[in-house]
Amino acid sequence: VQLQASGGGLVQAGGSLRLSCAVSGRTFSSYSMGWFRQAPGKERDFVAAVSWGGGSTYYADSVKGRFTIFRDNAKNTVYLDMNSLKPEDTAVYFCAADHRGTVPMAKYGADYWGKGTLVTVSS
Repeated sequence: VQLQASGGGLVQAGGSLRLSCAVSGRTFSSYSMGWFRQAPGKERDFVAAVSWGGGSTYYADSVKGRFTIFRDNAKNTVYLDMNSLKPEDTAVYFCAADHRGTVPMAKYGADYWGKGTLVTVSS
């Protein structure tokens, strides 16, 4: 499974961005998909996950109500809509795929990882 994230960039606080992650390889719809992020000097943290069918989502408390994860299985792509961005959202964002559900992914990590895309939120 290969994952390619895109959509990062520089945005002012309060602004919005959409990240995309295109997936190739094994059957996309078999995997839960998620986003993680790593801020400078910090560990990688869970952000959001969506179940294989898209019907179940799970978010970190820090982004709940501001970020939305969704997927398009016809396009083998998962998205992360980020609104009301804050400077503390600045990080490299990684997409990930896992054979387990959303909550285990949040707790234990993922089987497959893509290269990250940098999001910088200026104050």
